[in-house]
Amino acid sequence: MGILNITPDSFSDGGLFLDGNSAMERALRMEAEGADIIDIGGESTRPGSEPVSLEEELQRTIPVIEALSGRLRIPVSIDTYKSEVARRAIEAGAAIVNDISGLRFDPEMATTLSQYDVALVLMHIKGTPRKMQENPVYTDLFLEITNYLKESINIATENGIAKERIVIDPGIGFGKTPEDNLQIINNLDRLSSLCRPVLVGVSRKSFIGKVLNNAPPSERLEGTAAAVAISVMKGANIVRVHDVKEMARVVRVADAIRKEEV
Repeated sequence: MGILNITPDSFSDGGLFLDGNSAMERALRMEAEGADIIDIGGESTRPGSEPVSLEEELQRTIPVIEALSGRLRIPVSIDTYKSEVARRAIEAGAAIVNDISGLRFDPEMATTLSQYDVALVLMHIKGTPRKMQENPVYTDLFLEITNYLKESINIATENGIAKERIVIDPGIGFGKTPEDNLQIINNLDRLSSLCRPVLVGVSRKSFIGKVLNNAPPSERLEGTAAAVAISVMKGANIVRVHDVKEMARVVRVADAIRKEEV
């Protein structure tokens, strides 16, 4: 899953693809580099970020999705927790909704998505993006994540969304300490109890920077590669990344090792 943030303030690529043409070129390039999905977001959810208005998020994302419809051979995902953004994105051509709140921030999201035959990514988050990194504490990290995701799956299915359409995401960096993130990746296979495909987003995140002596996002490529490779070995089905060309190669080798076949 290639990341396309149409925002001025995302932690790693904020401001790079605000122009519609540059966003479209980036999406087409990621497809050529080996992306299987393009994930488009119009609101930064980095730690400490402030929400943007519905109108602003629509203005950033919908024209790009419309422009890419028919030009990409791979599906587009909309990264949003707002039901109206999801609805408009689907009608513009999006085939996946990636909700960081696991259907919690907008009570209309589940009912909206039940009207469409699209895939849904349910992520775990502790708190909100603005405050999630203010001393997150867990009594039992995996129990809390698992219970949250189970409840999100139940919300979806109770609203008529088929379980087969659901992917789960443990939410690396979303209300987690660096040590929590390392523990999640190292024990990712425990999420197999939920019997759903697993998406992991580790790309260039701050826990990698901390391990690498506070390296900035631009210097976290190798650390991202290590986290991606181990995530694949531990059962990740989808990895969400900025550096598509490099990570596609990492995934190919890690998956070959995991399957013991070329």
